Amino acid sequence: MVTPVETPRTTFSVELFPPKDAEGEARLWSAVESLRTLALDFVSVTYGAGGSTRDRTIRIAEEFTTKTGLSTVAHLTCVGSTKDELTEILRHYKSAGITRILALRGDPVGGPRAPWVTTPGGFDHADQLVDLAMSEGGIEVGVAAFPDGHPASNGDFARDIDTLIRKEERGATFATTQFFFESSSYERMIDALAARGSTLPVIAGILPITNGKGLTRMAELSGTPIPEEIRLRVSELGEDAAGIRSYGIELATELAEKLLALKVPGLHFYTMNNASSMTEIAKNLGLHNRG
Repeated sequence: MVTPVETPRTTFSVELFPPKDAEGEARLWSAVESLRTLALDFVSVTYGAGGSTRDRTIRIAEEFTTKTGLSTVAHLTCVGSTKDELTEILRHYKSAGITRILALRGDPVGGPRAPWVTTPGGFDHADQLVDLAMSEGGIEVGVAAFPDGHPASNGDFARDIDTLIRKEERGATFATTQFFFESSSYERMIDALAARGSTLPVIAGILPITNGKGLTRMAELSGTPIPEEIRLRVSELGEDAAGIRSYGIELATELAEKLLALKVPGLHFYTMNNASSMTEIAKNLGLHNRG
């Protein structure tokens, strides 16, 4: 009798962002309480645009790890920080028990399409940040992937693949994608990586739509194309908040099911600090209360 080989299960994770004020922080911890009922493998905590919430990111990541005991992946960007400051943050994370980061170049203050401004004594590319984290030791490094192309690559898909492989060669052990709406985008990227000999696990990022204006804004910032069918439906729903939320849950569930069929290593949901949609999506997919 041949014993079947067990394959690693698909991880289930969400992204939170540091609030700008005390009121927002209260909403964040309320969402966290709801998310604790889900069988999450980890939570990632972002920086704000232009590194604007760096200090709050560090504090929230530490508090989340302490309060929940869940594994935390803390974002770290090159924006506005010197090499010495980045080294200090890495060591701070480690002392707080945070041993996984997502190493990103980060977006300039004006957004991902704005001109990059070099910080004296700092870095210009995420692969330099990967090198620094690896040199510190004791840290697992993840990086970003862009199924629909990075806004700065001007449609040069091969360049994006080259960049991702270079980060893998420098020590990155996983990647998490920008959100996308069509599974074919993810499949194309994975096929291109495999053709180059890459074995980097790429976690798929999904954005549950909860707000029409917010969707348009995020798509513009990220360079993610919105399929015409989705654009029209959201436009038709207009100010129907409940209708948009329901549609967002339906879309996210359908995309996740397609990705699970492709045997993705992980599903990562951009919650926008809102737990209600995420709870329903997890139940639809059978991802809650997993053993």
